[in-house]
Amino acid sequence: MIKISFPDGAVKEYETGITPFEIAKSISEGLAKKTLAASVNGKVQDANRPLYLDAELKLLTWNDDDGKSTFWHSSAHLMAEAVESLFPGVKFWVGPPTQNPPGFYYDMDLGDRQITEEDLRRLESKMSELARKNETYTRKEIPKAEAVQYFTEKGDEYKLDLLKNLQDGEISFYTQGDFTDLCRGPHIPNTSFIKAIKLTSIAGAYWKGDENNKQLTRIYGVTFPSQKELDDYLLMLEEAKKRDHRKLGKELGIFTMDDDVGPGLVLWMPNGTVIIEELEKLAKDTEMAAGYKRVVTPHIAKENLYITSGHLPYYQDSMYPPMELDGVKYYLKAMNCPHHHKIFSAEPRSYKDLPLRLAEYGTCYRYEQSGELFGLMRVRCLHMNDAHIYCSKEQFAQEFKAVNDMYLKYFKIFGIDKYIMRLSLHDPEKLGQKYINEPELWIETENLVRQVMIENKIPFVEVKGEGAFYGPKIDVQIWSAIGREFTLATNQVDFAQGRRFNLEFTTRNNETETPLIIHRAPLGTHERFIGFLLEHYAGKFPVWLAPLQVKVLPISDRYLDYAQTVLQYLKNADIRTEVDDRNEKIGKKIRDTEIARVPYMLVVGEKEMNDGMVSVRRQGKGDLGLFKVSDLIDKVRKEINDRSSEINERESINIPTHSTP
Repeated sequence: MIKISFPDGAVKEYETGITPFEIAKSISEGLAKKTLAASVNGKVQDANRPLYLDAELKLLTWNDDDGKSTFWHSSAHLMAEAVESLFPGVKFWVGPPTQNPPGFYYDMDLGDRQITEEDLRRLESKMSELARKNETYTRKEIPKAEAVQYFTEKGDEYKLDLLKNLQDGEISFYTQGDFTDLCRGPHIPNTSFIKAIKLTSIAGAYWKGDENNKQLTRIYGVTFPSQKELDDYLLMLEEAKKRDHRKLGKELGIFTMDDDVGPGLVLWMPNGTVIIEELEKLAKDTEMAAGYKRVVTPHIAKENLYITSGHLPYYQDSMYPPMELDGVKYYLKAMNCPHHHKIFSAEPRSYKDLPLRLAEYGTCYRYEQSGELFGLMRVRCLHMNDAHIYCSKEQFAQEFKAVNDMYLKYFKIFGIDKYIMRLSLHDPEKLGQKYINEPELWIETENLVRQVMIENKIPFVEVKGEGAFYGPKIDVQIWSAIGREFTLATNQVDFAQGRRFNLEFTTRNNETETPLIIHRAPLGTHERFIGFLLEHYAGKFPVWLAPLQVKVLPISDRYLDYAQTVLQYLKNADIRTEVDDRNEKIGKKIRDTEIARVPYMLVVGEKEMNDGMVSVRRQGKGDLGLFKVSDLIDKVRKEINDRSSEINERESINIPTHSTP
């Protein structure tokens, strides 16, 4: 008999060799029908793999991210089976699940054949046919020699290349129906779980991501356990197209990019610059109230700074190449923290100086791969709402909580209703490679963060292998008004760089101690956050953030002077206002102002001029009636001063999310 521990704390005994799927079935038939995979001692595996030892077990369903990943990975295999059926001789590279966009893809070599949209629809039909056959995903461990022979006979150089780095005991095949693939797994129990299928796009992808290699065909797809969930997702995609930040950014004059400047380098237009300045003002107001001190650091630094920090060995591939002057190498700044550490060490510090909170909207440069650049979401020049908090171990819990509280404050301001904090941990097997080799400090620091989250009842999930190289972190995941998931920012704990830079403070006992360091950026970067807000608000920014807050629309040229008078009153009240003085009919002026997403329109004509009033129209609400100019100013100023998120006025659609908040 073996003992199985469940997430709710229950412990039950079962016969040795029982599978997670059988355990699910013993609990209820309904649960068994939903079980896609199993987490056994924190490792995801097939639900039908036997258990021979005591274990902690979590049954994974569609409501779990790992359950979705397993579902989509199995769907990639189903698609590959359909492709092989319709296009014999195809060779496959890799077919992983994806989170953004949700679903999967498979890279394949189809020879000279070009896949068309019509082919995608044929493949969808074939996948549905194969799924209904209820074929089991069967795992078989294979000796390397046998695996090499199998793919040599198939003439598949891609799988043979994958096998080069694998040894006996590391190789497994998965088979469903007539399709067999080299794969670690895990997979869902059988194909009948896959009820709804959509192949979404075709792209080219260089083998191994190297442009010197052959270009393969990549087919993207997404699947769901029900047709309704697929329909909801497709509806969200249609809405997302309308809200695409690249499309809205161009229409609203927020940002542009130019080949002569360079890919991933954003040129902020006047409207975008207004938004940047408002976000900076929000951050500065918030941080000043929280006791932060502002600093400014240069855009370049000598190589030795990044060697000392430890960044260069881990991040060199993401940094611009060095410039060499007088025999000294300089790098464009890829992160602000080493510069802030130097500011900390510039003066003697005592316990009376702590916590010391240094903040900067720092400009950083990262050489993202060309294929990863995406509008404002992945860029090469970024402006980061960065800060570093230097504190004692006794102060850590309060400081870390205060940072999380700042996140919650921002969520409320921007109408972010759905979010989750993800505690990203180290992977013990990668110490010395991906992570600093300090196992005891890793455990101690992770426990510190975990304790703060639990004591303050902040919802979070844990993910192994996603920590920063110098310590654990909280990754903040948020969802937009239409259910799209974004990574906003991080709250990181650093137990290493203080020692690397010999940072010290004098304690009450006149001893020296190294501070703990918290790296935090609640608003992330201007680029990513404005991209998120464009999609979240569908371009209809709240008044305080809108580039243009009010537009005065004279019915005809006779009322231009009065319009200019109204304009001056509003400008004097520090309200961003313009007059539409075009020789156009008032209906067109109103329509154009609606399209430009200006929150307030003031129509002025004979009656308004004679009475000293304005007729007010509100974006999304229509006609609000006549207002005295002074009353309107009070109303608009209140919205600006309160930084109202206007949740009720924000366009949204009721679409279920496909992640687990």
